[in-house]
Amino acid sequence: MASRTPSVFAFAICAGLGLAAHAQDSASFKDPYSLRMSNPRGYLGLNVARGHYESQCNGTALVCDQANPTARVFAGTPLGANFGAELGYVDLGRVFRPTGEAHAQGLNLSLVGRKRVLSSFDVFGRVGTTYGRTDTTALAASSLPGGTEQGFGLSWGGGMSYEFTPRLSGSIEIESHDLRFSGGVRDPVTSTNLGLRYRY
Repeated sequence: MASRTPSVFAFAICAGLGLAAHAQDSASFKDPYSLRMSNPRGYLGLNVARGHYESQCNGTALVCDQANPTARVFAGTPLGANFGAELGYVDLGRVFRPTGEAHAQGLNLSLVGRKRVLSSFDVFGRVGTTYGRTDTTALAASSLPGGTEQGFGLSWGGGMSYEFTPRLSGSIEIESHDLRFSGGVRDPVTSTNLGLRYRY
């Protein structure tokens, strides 16, 4: 009887370890991202789009463009379970206006709110400010001057994201940056972006 006791204990220990492993695998299968919120990470991201300048072109203008490729690269950090902050650089490209060619870019700081709605889907919104700089080269026939304008403006955005893996996710987002152009004219630039975000 004494010789059988170690075998019984060994069997009980193996059975207990097997049940624990099975329970852990079952929890992982039900919620593969269950550890994501308990160990939040910073992230890097890239958004690309075709921006739209809201100011209207003159109907008789020979050179005028209201849409242009844009990009935003950013880094983010969590501030809690559902909030975070992002710092990024935005390049809103070059656009041709009746007064000349303008290039817009800036630095953006935003507060981000995020909410999980399905197992791999999030909805999010952000609001902040963009310190923008615009450089305008005036056409010879234009009565308005060219030059450089810079300053702070409102920025906002919102959309949804999908997690391909616990580290990599894709998003679709509408965003807007309020910029100041030569002559003191303010022109919000809006875009619908496709983006990628990588947690590190």
